[in-house]
Amino acid sequence: MAMLSEEITTLCSHCNRPIPSTNIDLHFVHCSRNLEKCKVCGDMIPRKHAEDHYLETHAPVACSLCTATMERDILDVHKGESCPQRIITCEFCEFPLPAIDLIEHQEVCGNRTERCLRCSRYIRLRDSYVHETTCNAVVEGIVGSSRDARTGAERPPRPERRAGPPFLRRHLLFSIAITGIAFILGSLLFQKKSDITPGH
Repeated sequence: MAMLSEEITTLCSHCNRPIPSTNIDLHFVHCSRNLEKCKVCGDMIPRKHAEDHYLETHAPVACSLCTATMERDILDVHKGESCPQRIITCEFCEFPLPAIDLIEHQEVCGNRTERCLRCSRYIRLRDSYVHETTCNAVVEGIVGSSRDARTGAERPPRPERRAGPPFLRRHLLFSIAITGIAFILGSLLFQKKSDITPGH
């Protein structure tokens, strides 16, 4: 049996692909005239589509929220994790607001107080989780008034406390929402006024 000899190839100096040596001259003329190497990814692209390839694949894009410019492949991560204008919900009042305003908002919001239904103390919202895990209602259950101690009378059991009516929470959220909207509108109006220069 006769052995088939392997076809001899030559690397094209333009696209760096192995081309059968018998076709290398013809290939090189066609390749160098019609293809160009992308400077970003190194792919060989038809010359007439090189600009489209760059714009659709590699050109920096602007974030639609904060207008920062970045590589296309990190845009989704930016919008989800680091964009200062991405919407985040306050952990205390569940009001959605831009991430850039969250720290200042939570500083104020977390300092609001609510009454603990077990011990009747007023607790800052930022401390409520720790308080709930440590509150054992000693104030309500064991400590009586000085009058009870003097008379020796047994303290009557207090009725169970119930959570406040749900409309109060809705009212609070509504008030915060209205305040936020008013703040945003005021900022926009102030910005428009400052953009108007005298004599125009």
